[in-house]
Amino acid sequence: MSGCRQTLAVITVSDKGSRGEREDLAGAALWERLHREGFTGVWRIVVPDEPAAIQEALEEAADRRGAALVITTGGTGVSPRDVTPEVTAAFCDRLIPGMAEAMRLESLKKTPHAMLSRAVVGIRGQSLIVNLPGSVKGCLENLEAVLPALPHAMAKIQGDTADCGG
Repeated sequence: MSGCRQTLAVITVSDKGSRGEREDLAGAALWERLHREGFTGVWRIVVPDEPAAIQEALEEAADRRGAALVITTGGTGVSPRDVTPEVTAAFCDRLIPGMAEAMRLESLKKTPHAMLSRAVVGIRGQSLIVNLPGSVKGCLENLEAVLPALPHAMAKIQGDTADCGG
């Protein structure tokens, strides 16, 4: 990703995690995996499944800290408190449905429960925001599905005007 900012924020959405009742294994796994890809972490937090808390974390990560890649983990399913996709969609300037579809398609090869994911991917300013599942296995598998497209997507979001090749 030469010339492309590679800063990272990870937001874990978990009621139990925010109360200290569960260790944030998914956020830690994503942080570590993306560091191996060359990202520099600028911020990491655990918030409850509350729209205001998720919104505030997204604002901090994208608007104030300027993270090029904002990853959320958790709150993407069909439980009553799973509101991460709604908050993310409202926060973003534009959505990238193909990336979310690619994650679901890849996950469906492993579990039929993947069709219950409501994760979204979008852009806010020059930040790419990606919702991932809350489990370690699920978040890493979903990340791997979009990882090859991240460099190109981030370069374009950050203003790269070069023609896109095949």
